Amino acid sequence: MIKMLKMTSQLGVHLVVAVAVTYAITGSLVLGGAIALIEPICNVVAGHFHEKAWTRLGPRISAG
Repeated sequence: MIKMLKMTSQLGVHLVVAVAVTYAITGSLVLGGAIALIEPICNVVAGHFHEKAWTRLGPRISAG
């Protein structure tokens, strides 16, 4: 339960920071909110391909 609460609070902090940084740069809360929602989705997709690459490269690197 504690781990889930920690992960949820980390997500909240991430979203607030993303909105705040984008707002500071652009002055737009709408753009800040959009980026805060789109960026994690992009990270999930990138993470998938990162894992696939390491699944293929890991044994090669270990074999040295």
